[in-house]
Amino acid sequence: MATPMSADRLLRVLRGAGLRVIEHRSWRTHNRNHKGPWGPVNGVMIHHTVTAGTMSSVELCYNGRSTLPGPLCHGVIAKDGTIYLVGNGRANHAGLGDDDVLRAVQNEQALPADNEANTDGNRHFYGFEAINLGDGKDPWPAAQLEAIEKAAAAICREHGWTHRSVVGHNEWQPGKVDPRGFTMASMRARVEERLAPPAPQPPAPAPSEESIVPANWNRATETDIELTPGEWKTVPAGSVDLVTGATSYTGSMHLTLTAPAGGTVQGRFFHLRPDGTRWTSPIVERLTTSGGSFMDFPHAGSVDPTERVRFEAIYYPADDTDETPAPITSARLRGLYWK
Repeated sequence: MATPMSADRLLRVLRGAGLRVIEHRSWRTHNRNHKGPWGPVNGVMIHHTVTAGTMSSVELCYNGRSTLPGPLCHGVIAKDGTIYLVGNGRANHAGLGDDDVLRAVQNEQALPADNEANTDGNRHFYGFEAINLGDGKDPWPAAQLEAIEKAAAAICREHGWTHRSVVGHNEWQPGKVDPRGFTMASMRARVEERLAPPAPQPPAPAPSEESIVPANWNRATETDIELTPGEWKTVPAGSVDLVTGATSYTGSMHLTLTAPAGGTVQGRFFHLRPDGTRWTSPIVERLTTSGGSFMDFPHAGSVDPTERVRFEAIYYPADDTDETPAPITSARLRGLYWK
């Protein structure tokens, strides 16, 4: 059991998972709390919309229908993986379901068959509607499935839950078929893998006397790179390796950026491996200010000598309808690294 997250906390958790999140209308105060309690929360429930089209589906989930007022969920997951937040609080998405299923979720156990509808699910579950016709033919793009996985895992991690706190509507309420097109067992396996701690790394060899002296990490460049809202971009532009052949480093990327006040800039370092995969550091978030923003993104870590260290940033304007890019006029990296 857990206390439901505030609007700010939910937004921070989802964006911290690397998801593109759009705040739709008055979602922060849009709920059905006057109809019953919201919380304690126990899990995340996945649905499909039985609709096509992004904004029409978002509006439907925000407004609801004449027989079922909105919000019909907390977030709508589009085909491209974007999450539109439409409600904060009690939402009309789960309905009545099986009390045995709720107990299994609370106890982090395998789910029994749902054969009763005797328990209020709107009180206990965060709900996400994924845009899909639900006919078994409408495809599920990889970006959309990844967004479902990331959103569910991020909420579970924030509340200290395991993958067994993620359920489908079809596992909660008898007669429901959503989500159709993938199995909840496969989605829980994805969430379990994402929640798993990273594999332990072997200890680094003891440094020699010559190797303990750090090298200076000081790079500066003027740049005309523009951060398109909602799009990660490598800074400096292009395939620029900030350091190679190091075993550990500490430093900070300092950006000068022009954007309206109140926006959000996220930055993170990442390592490119020889096999094409990557390791990504935690996201650091900064707010834009009037008159040009000067912001630092610190990080310290260890890196295999075969890996290349880079930095990337993403910009979210305060007004989610504003598509004006945010120009980065300079990028300066300062710090130390050890061979």
